[in-house]
Order: sequence, then structure tokens, then C-alpha cells
Amino acid sequence: MNQATGLRRKIWAAFILQAAAISFAAVLGVYGASAVLKHLLIQRALTEEAAHFWKRLDADPAAAVPNTFNMTGHLIVSGRGIEDVPDELRALGEGYHSLPRAQGGALVLVQDRGGKRLVLQFKQEQVDALAFWFGVVPLALVLVVVYIIAWTTYRASRRAVSPVIWLASVVQRWDPKHPQVDALKAENLPIDVEGETLVLASSLRDFATRIEELVARERNFTRDASHELRTPVAVVRMATEMMAADEVCSPRQRKAINRILGAVRDMETLIEAFLILARDGDTGLPPEALLASEVVEEELEKARPLVGNKPVTLSLDLQADFRLQASRRVVSVLLSNLIRNACYYTDAGHVVVRVRADEIVVEDSGIGMTPEQLDKVFEPFWRADIGRQDGQGIGLSIVQRLSQRFGWPVRLESVAGQGTRAHVHFPQAVPVPARPLADPPEDVV
Repeated sequence: MNQATGLRRKIWAAFILQAAAISFAAVLGVYGASAVLKHLLIQRALTEEAAHFWKRLDADPAAAVPNTFNMTGHLIVSGRGIEDVPDELRALGEGYHSLPRAQGGALVLVQDRGGKRLVLQFKQEQVDALAFWFGVVPLALVLVVVYIIAWTTYRASRRAVSPVIWLASVVQRWDPKHPQVDALKAENLPIDVEGETLVLASSLRDFATRIEELVARERNFTRDASHELRTPVAVVRMATEMMAADEVCSPRQRKAINRILGAVRDMETLIEAFLILARDGDTGLPPEALLASEVVEEELEKARPLVGNKPVTLSLDLQADFRLQASRRVVSVLLSNLIRNACYYTDAGHVVVRVRADEIVVEDSGIGMTPEQLDKVFEPFWRADIGRQDGQGIGLSIVQRLSQRFGWPVRLESVAGQGTRAHVHFPQAVPVPARPLADPPEDVV
């Protein structure tokens, strides 16, 4: 399992983001509280202290200006007393002022009344101390509590999801062909696996057991079908070939025998394709070094009876050649379906198989297809001309499944009334010099 996207890491990231968001909100709150303390509470305190002093002054003209640990006052009457006022305060106008730290950083209130000026100064050091004790210290305590709670909650959440993480790691190590279901037996589960996780583990064990049975059944069917289906078809083919070799057969009988032979060959090809596709993963067919031109020649030779008496020529255009490490049977089934399909839908003209450096092209001059038909060509049992008796409509579907299974892309080009061209690309092809072709049979150029 990718640790960067694992459940445990996601929970950890969620708690980190949560703690960071709470910390940011707390710092922002303390900063706002500090601003309120500085610009509202102290300003109000200075204003109320000034109002109280003016009342005392009205009652007693000799009343002393405020002079406490936090606050210092100065009274200027007709220019007298200005010498006691610090230089940075003398030029200030009436109102509330916040001096920069270079000038002492004090908070100052200046009020004029009846020719008298009152200057009250609140020390910045005291503002900072108040902000620290009533802001930073509570903030630090709150953050410590938040982090402890977040860490405790994370540990509890981690323990809660640990059974799910363990279960995911066990399933990840399974071999799809042979899942180790014994690891999910009740006696093999960790102590903390309970509740929904226990139900999930039991369901996965039952599901894996069922899959294992189905895989074994599929394997047995493929093995039995490989023997039980091929044998009777081979017997029918050999008996039919013997009948075809009998010279006493009438033309009508020979035509029927040839139809039987064609159907038997189609059945052999279909059985071979179905058995290859039915195998899961490994096809059971060992790869070998194939020469593309040789495989194409063999398939063209097998396709000759499909043309029959139609004015159609089969030809091999060897533009280049290549070797391929693959199963000969798989390549033969794929090419056989393409060539047979071309022969079925070509009434006159040609079927050409071109071998290039990394692809094989099967081109015909048959009925072709419209763009709408071309979109449906790989659908099982779909045929471009349902009036024809040749073919079952699954050849191209088999071709597509084989191409996807072995990584050989297939591309079709077709024009209605002009023919079809099928390209099979082999990415693993190794180009080799084209060899001279032997003299072909009469209907294979």
C-alpha cells in the first residue's frame, strides 16, 4: 500500500490540519484581543481618568495630575508647566495618540479645556505586559491543551483504524490466483479486530474462497474442453477429408462435403480462440520465435477453400518481415479470423495480406462498411450483411479480445462498396530482411 495515500497518513494529515487551523484561529484571536486591549480599553481608561481629573480640578484648583505606576500626567496652564512635558509630547494635538517605539511607544491622550491642556501618558511597557499576561500566556496554555487533545484523539483514531489497515495489507499480499484465505480465519485475526472489521474480514474470506473455487472450476473446464472438444472435431475433419478424396462422390455430394469441411475448420478455429481466451493470465501456450511471413503463408493456405469458385485472388505482399516472440497458435487464430472474415465478405476481386516492419495488414475488395457499421464491428454476433450464411459474427470480436489480451492493437478502415483494411500492430516486433517467397499455389499470388 502506498504510504503517501494510506488511511493512517490521511488521518495524521487531518489532525495536523485541524491543529494548525485551531492554532491560527487562536493566534488571530489573541492578536485581536491585544488590539482591543490597546486601542479600546486603554483609550477608555485614559478618557475616564481625564474626565475624573477635570472634576477634581473644578473642585480643587490645586488638585494634582495623575501620577501612578502605569500612567503619568502633565498639566499646562497658559504655557506654564510645558517644560515638564517630554519633547515628543509637546507638539501633539488634542486627541488620542499612539507613539512609535522609537519615541517610547506610549499611548497618549491630550485634552484642552479653558486654556488648560492635560496630557496623560500610559506606558508602553505596561501595555506589552498586559498583552503578554492576558494574551500570550492564555494562548500558550490553550494551544498546549489543543495539541494534547489532538494527539490523544489521533492515537485513539489510529487504534480504531489499525484493524482496517491490517486487513488491507493482508489482502494486498494475496496472489489473485491463490489468495491466502487462512490469514482471515477467526483464530488468526488480531485481538483488536472486531465489529465491522470482523464482518468485513469474514466476508472477504468467503468471497476469496468462492473465487478460488470458480478459478479451479474454470481451470478444470478449460483442461477438459481442450481434450473433449478437439477430439471429436478432429475425427469429423479426418473422416470428411477421406470422403472428399473418394472419387465416386457426385458433384452435389462433394459440395456438401466441402461445406462440412469449412464448418469443421471454423469450429476448430473458434474452439482454439475460446480456449485461449478462457485461460486466466497465462494461456498455457509457450512463446516461440515466429517469422511473420511464415505464419501468414500458412493462414493463406488454410483460407483457400473459403474462396471456392469465387473470382477472388489471395496474395501475400511481403514489403518487409519481422520476428515475434509469441505463441504461434495465438497469432494464427488472430490472423485466421481476419483472413476468413475478408474472404467471407469478398465476392470478387482480391484479399491481400501485407507484412510490414511491425504490422500485418489484411486488405480486401469486399462489400466494405459505413462509418455507422464500423462502430459496431467488434460487437459479438454483429454482421455487416445478415443475409450471408458464412461466418457467425464473432470473428472480429475474438480478434479484438486477443489484441487487448496480448497488446497487439487492431485498427480497421473501411469504405462501403470498396472494401476493408485491418491493421494489426506488433510493438514487440523485431524487423528482419524480407526473404524470397516460394512459388505460390495457383490461387495464391
